[in-house]
Amino acid sequence: MYTELKREAYEANVALPRHGLINLTFGNASAVDRARGVFAIKPSGVDYVALKPEDMVIVDFDGKRVEGTLNPSSDTPTHRRLLMAFPEIGGVVHTHSSHATAFAQAGRAIPIFGTTHADYFNGAIPVTRKMTEEEIATAYEWETGNVIVERIGNLDPLDFPGVLVNRHAPFTWGKTVAKAVEVAVAVECIAQMALMSLQLEPRLPEIEPELLAKHFKRKHGPGAYYGQAETKA
Repeated sequence: MYTELKREAYEANVALPRHGLINLTFGNASAVDRARGVFAIKPSGVDYVALKPEDMVIVDFDGKRVEGTLNPSSDTPTHRRLLMAFPEIGGVVHTHSSHATAFAQAGRAIPIFGTTHADYFNGAIPVTRKMTEEEIATAYEWETGNVIVERIGNLDPLDFPGVLVNRHAPFTWGKTVAKAVEVAVAVECIAQMALMSLQLEPRLPEIEPELLAKHFKRKHGPGAYYGQAETKA
């Protein structure tokens, strides 16, 4: 019934270890079908090598498992919260990629030093506040989504397509789950380059505003000109 949605989620999930973003089973991806009010997500604890498209679990926006025999990812409530909060996105990715997670564990945003970063984010990659004892002790995964939504606030989630959860790891998103995977790859690359740049120059200032605007806007928004124009078949 949800064959194509499951395939889309499966392809995103197996792309994560292929890009070196996953150790063991630390991570997951979800793809949404808004017309049907459901999303597909990786089953909990299943090794990526053994994963199959039919293993994807279909969940609705009330958190009910609609299709699938396996338990969905333990991070499902976080995905559900983000998909509900950001109607313009089509998928969510969560990894524990090493360099981005180092920034998250340190509770530090990733400063925007160069144009690689500016191609994906319209500023520093944000970090959430620390979660409270009550948030951790109650509906932890749902509250993780809440602190992400709180941190994005009035920012455009497509201008800032990811966040670092303090003491935890990155979450990314995009208009499609494939785009969310691309952003996850970019975030890890950006984090590694930021750490290397700080080693070379600990007092390095952030990128000049005009250079940030140029690189971000040439890929995003009504004036974007990077790449090929979409054509109708």
